[in-house]
Amino acid sequence: MMMPKRSMIKKKKPSSVASKSNKSPELADFIAKRDYSGAVALLDFQRQAGDESDDTLKWLAYACVHSGDFRKALEMYELLEKESEDPPEELPLWKACCYFYLGEYSEAEASAKEGPKCSLQNRILMHTAHKQNDESALMQYHQSLTNSTDDQLSLAAVHYLRGHYTEATDIYKRLVLEHRDDIALNVYVAMCYYKLDYYDVSMELLGVYLPQHPDSAIAVNLKACNSFRLYNGKAAAAELKILADSGRNIEENDLIQHNLVVFKEGANALQVLPPLLDFIPEARLNLVIYYLNNNETQEAFKLLKSMEPSTPQEYILKGVVSASIGQSTGSNEHIKMAQQYFQLVGASASEADTIPGRQCMASCFFLLKQFDDVNIYMKSIKIYMANDDSSTGTMALLWRRPSSTKKRRTLFYWCKMRPFDTNIVT
Repeated sequence: MMMPKRSMIKKKKPSSVASKSNKSPELADFIAKRDYSGAVALLDFQRQAGDESDDTLKWLAYACVHSGDFRKALEMYELLEKESEDPPEELPLWKACCYFYLGEYSEAEASAKEGPKCSLQNRILMHTAHKQNDESALMQYHQSLTNSTDDQLSLAAVHYLRGHYTEATDIYKRLVLEHRDDIALNVYVAMCYYKLDYYDVSMELLGVYLPQHPDSAIAVNLKACNSFRLYNGKAAAAELKILADSGRNIEENDLIQHNLVVFKEGANALQVLPPLLDFIPEARLNLVIYYLNNNETQEAFKLLKSMEPSTPQEYILKGVVSASIGQSTGSNEHIKMAQQYFQLVGASASEADTIPGRQCMASCFFLLKQFDDVNIYMKSIKIYMANDDSSTGTMALLWRRPSSTKKRRTLFYWCKMRPFDTNIVT
């Protein structure tokens, strides 16, 4: 959406067969191969050599965006704004996109409002409203969407980010039927099926895209996440190694580095996760799990203290941390909070008949000391947990029921929790 017209790339025709084989790389070659780091290097070299065109800054910003360097892209747009006598009318919108990806949502909103009124402006403002939890503005911009492909993709992305995966899937599947040649849409459908726990289906959809784009970081990352859920962390990490072996620099990819921590059972968690807390939602949850698994309950509590839960996983983690604090300090207030968090998840329509939902109800009744009800719920999922003491993204609960003849101390123990991997929709 920030790409200048491709006709702006000047291609020189080779004068001979020899020149064709020895010609210097051109911008068009890097863009065609999606080698955006190479494009950035080429454009930087041209600028330093004084061999730049009127569109060099635009293309440099474009390449920076696609290589994930949004700060540098923003600097290029600001330089373009300063140096150009007649800057593009859409420039504030391009800057708004950079601010958005940098997590600076207030700045993104302000910059977008300086741009021309158009569908791109509406989409940016809808996403900033979502990020800032402005439901009124979100609905306003939602109502201004059209049936264009870009608008529908943006709407599907908002559904996905709000956890409405079925609604997002419906939009993406319709777009796949309307644009059969756009195989990248299959990746978006695969993301939704992954979130809906249909990992095999997600893998099948990736099989449509990956053979043609085996070096796609997003698609390979999603395949790794599916492998993690279907098999184990070792299989998932092996998928990402394939990406590294193909020449992609995964060390600078925050999403992949985050997931490697997950796949490798918390390795380098304290180095990788803290800088990502404001950019990748799962990073905070996984750091909490790391602290819990290492008996650092107070650190886990500090991370979650100001977080208002909005997903089942967040409610569960708040419940686990509150219960741990309550048991270690004897705080009835925290025990009551934990009981309420578990009940909210276990009694919800979407989670009531899931394994995490029934575990939550068992936990709730345990904290209420209603052990007969605990047994009912735990027996209902016993078959699914026979070989797994850490159900997906939640906790396993072990207990000893008090005897009527001899009072025993009850044992409330949280087993090792399985962390959350992540993927993105843009």
